[in-house]
Amino acid sequence: MKAYLCKFIPPRADFLTTMTADEAKWMKQHGAFLDDLLAKGVVVAHGPVMDPNGGYGVSLYQIADGESIEAITSQDPIVKNGAGHYEHYPMRHLAARG
Repeated sequence: MKAYLCKFIPPRADFLTTMTADEAKWMKQHGAFLDDLLAKGVVVAHGPVMDPNGGYGVSLYQIADGESIEAITSQDPIVKNGAGHYEHYPMRHLAARG
């Protein structure tokens, strides 16, 4: 298994407070996408980070050795609609409760 910390970078620093109607719709789809991966055990945890310099999202993934983190996150509806991108950080180990 491989583990990653993934940082979702929105298209602008004030994105969370200035989303258009389309972006708000895509953000709901983004949340549902991550919740589905959480239910499947691919995502261990996810949520928004309220950084005063600009919010972003963080998710922790645990995937099979043969899987590509880039292929998975590229399917996120917010990314597919061009409203941000992910940075991927490999982790040596991921321990989680439960």
